[in-house]
Amino acid sequence: MPTESKPPCVEEVELRGHIIDSLILPKVLDTITACGGTFEVRQVAIGNGRHDPSHAVLGVFAQSQDALDEILAQISDHGAVQTAGQDCRLVEADIDGALPEGFYSSTNQRTEIRLSGKWIEVADQEMDCGVVVDPTGPSARCIPMTDVRRGMQTVVGHAGVRVFPLERVDSGHTFSFMNSSVSTEKPKRVVVEEIAQTFHAMRGGAGKSLLVGGPAIVHTGSGPLVSELIRRGYIHKLFAGNALATHDIEQALFGTSLGVNVQDAQIAESGHEHHLRAINRIRRAGSIAKAVEEGTLTSGIIHDCVQHDVEFLLAGSIRDDGPLPEVVTDVLEAQRRMRESLRDVSFCLMVATMLHSVAVGNLLPAWVKVVCVDINPSTVIKLADRGSFQTVGLVTDVEPFFRSLVAELDGIEGGR
Repeated sequence: MPTESKPPCVEEVELRGHIIDSLILPKVLDTITACGGTFEVRQVAIGNGRHDPSHAVLGVFAQSQDALDEILAQISDHGAVQTAGQDCRLVEADIDGALPEGFYSSTNQRTEIRLSGKWIEVADQEMDCGVVVDPTGPSARCIPMTDVRRGMQTVVGHAGVRVFPLERVDSGHTFSFMNSSVSTEKPKRVVVEEIAQTFHAMRGGAGKSLLVGGPAIVHTGSGPLVSELIRRGYIHKLFAGNALATHDIEQALFGTSLGVNVQDAQIAESGHEHHLRAINRIRRAGSIAKAVEEGTLTSGIIHDCVQHDVEFLLAGSIRDDGPLPEVVTDVLEAQRRMRESLRDVSFCLMVATMLHSVAVGNLLPAWVKVVCVDINPSTVIKLADRGSFQTVGLVTDVEPFFRSLVAELDGIEGGR
């Protein structure tokens, strides 16, 4: 019987690390076949223990070079590196604000590029960016296409690029256990306990915690609980929009949120005007900080951010009223400020805001721990679909979550 001939185009790749228990090897093999290619396992060495790395060498076959290049591009995101050692290909950017055709599109996972036979780590890791190189350093960093300037050396293609997929955390770890399918039936308390322990460990540590919050925090009466977390030093940074700050200030000035009394849920007379009057009062003061200083604003989340030196960034949208003086209305400028602020963040809590959660998720590297709390499961699903696969989803209402979180922190501080 004649043997079936193999496709004419072939490349050898290797995988290293926890490729078995993290299911990286099966993902690579499935990707090859899904893209119309074939493979042969040329070498495999499986680690004996749970913490021992494994190694595999594969031959990847395709009917055309273009098809092979597409397969190699797909599996490189899972850490597959071509064994034929070659440096990354650099092409000079020819115009401002755009990358060369065929540019390497980054992931949110740790990445290295090869220059002059040596591997160097890519800084400012972020998904959906290009990579620019300073050969004199040498150094490399991710860069959004809007920041590209003519003459920058940019990485093109996947050759000479290797990705280190986030490996599976031990299955006994709460965040690993919860980070599967989104469900309202998961035991919420264990996640809240883990969040509380993370907050407590970080309060005096090197990393920073970030709260990404939506206006439902105020609408549900959770504002005082968030303020308590700020006053006790658990929240280092706040990202939000005009709405959260506006309704927080509205509540501080008028006791309402969207014109509804927070205490008894009764609609206030002329309450629909309160958020506009709140914005106007702050604008007349000149800024939120000046309103706090002069005694116009005496309570609330934003007030406590000012009083306790918690950095807050308010990114605007086209539907904003006002907006408040501190709102950044240029979205590219807001992205730039977010990138700068995120560099020392190691834990991110996203609560009740789909748009801001997805926006921040796009900017975070995969090794930053993320928890998304929302009554709507689709918010967490959308984050995962966009590539923020490290996100732990907690489907619950806002106020019970914050109440439980504060109670857990009380227990930790009390030595429970």
